[in-house]
Formats: sequence, structure tokens, C-alpha cells
Amino acid sequence: MTGTTSREPRPASDSALVLPRYLREPADRRTPVAYAGYKSTGVRAPLRTPVDLPHRLTEVTGPVLGEDMVTAADADLTLRQGGEAQGQRIIVYGRVLDSDGRPVPHALVEIWQANAAGRYRHVVDNWPAPLDPHFDGLGRVVTDDLGRYEFTTIKPGAYPWGNHHNAWRPAHIHFSLFGQAFTQRLVTQMYFPDDPLFGQDPIFNSMPTTARHRAVSRFDLERSQPNWALAFQWDIVLRGREQTPFETDDDGDVA
Repeated sequence: MTGTTSREPRPASDSALVLPRYLREPADRRTPVAYAGYKSTGVRAPLRTPVDLPHRLTEVTGPVLGEDMVTAADADLTLRQGGEAQGQRIIVYGRVLDSDGRPVPHALVEIWQANAAGRYRHVVDNWPAPLDPHFDGLGRVVTDDLGRYEFTTIKPGAYPWGNHHNAWRPAHIHFSLFGQAFTQRLVTQMYFPDDPLFGQDPIFNSMPTTARHRAVSRFDLERSQPNWALAFQWDIVLRGREQTPFETDDDGDVA
């Protein structure tokens, strides 16, 4: 997922195995793991400067996900447990692209999100909003040869999260992307256009101002299905000037 760089020829006496090397993100472009406005980063962020580990065989290889492990039903979050989810049905689609605008095929794209009432099906989410018995908030697809993905889901609701007085998170969907090895994982969030909660959300505002628009999807009326679902387009760019903002550390937090 992170690309490779070329290496100089190795001496004949050295091992014949030549491993790819991942491109290192410049320190000044990395998403901050500590952000004053996002209070929980105070206890989650490392106290020492992170150290980049060398790329060895374990870091650049891993099991390849078989095509039979992901089914078409995994991409439709509205039909679970024998019933239909409640809320505004939406289609979320786009492409996964590299820094040169080329499609990234066969990448595993996973999402998780709150339901229409803004509640996750998660043991630590117990605020008084209803759970939907037919919505678990989990989906996954594998990009096709053109790097395309598509989900049918429910537009998530906003929810309180206790970061500051009267704090509410904007509607969002979490995305995880896997490449061909365990180290090739990226995590980010997709937002919806014109959300009134953007201004007071420290997670959204921790992104550089020039990059925030890349985390916001685009409403697509032409792709919307009449009498069925609204559509939102969101392309994910892995590197370059148009790179999607990614989280640099993921600890399973549902925020």
C-alpha cells in the first residue's frame, strides 16, 4: 500500500533475496498522534520520538486474502440478521488510487460506523440511543481491477463523546485499507459535506487546513438511486499532494 523504492545491486557474496522498501513519510507530513484539542491523545501518544524499524521479510510479506473470503453480502450493511436496518439508506463508493492517480486493485477495504441514531454496537458505547438489531455497522470489499469499491449502508448519526462541553462527533465512517502485507494498513475517516459539527470537532481540525476537504465525501445526485438511496463519492489517495489524511496510530478507539 505504501509503494516501493529501488535498491542498489547487492554484492554476489550477499544474499540473493532483494526485498522491497516502503517509502518513508516525511515527519512534517505525518498526522500528529498528540493533539491538544483531542484530549485522549494525551494518554495515547508516545512520550518518546517514534523509531522507524528496518524493513525485513516479516514486514513486507504476509498472507494474501483469498477472493472467497469476501462476499457481496459483506458490502451491504443494510441487510443483517434477517431484517433491514433503520435510517437513511446511502451508497458510498469511490476508488483507491496511488500518488500517480493509478488504481490500486485487490486492496481490502473495511468500514465500521455508528447506526442512524449515532450508536456503535460496541461494549463501551452505552449512551441512551437505540441499537438496531439489523445493523452491526461492519462491512468490507476488495477493490476491483480499476481500484473501485462500493458499500450500501445507513448514514450514521452524530453522537456525544465527552471530549469537551457539549461535544458531538460529526457523522463519519471509519475506513481501513489493507495491502499485501501486515504493515500495509491505513486507517482514516470519511465525513459528509456541510456538516454543522465540523467547527468543534478536534479530530477533523487536527488535519492540516489544506487537507481537510480530502476527508469529506461528495454528494452525487446522478449516482443516487431513485426511491432507494442517496450516493456519496469518496476517492482514497494513498500518497502525493492529494493524499487522503490518515491516522498514524490505531488503537481500536471507536471515536
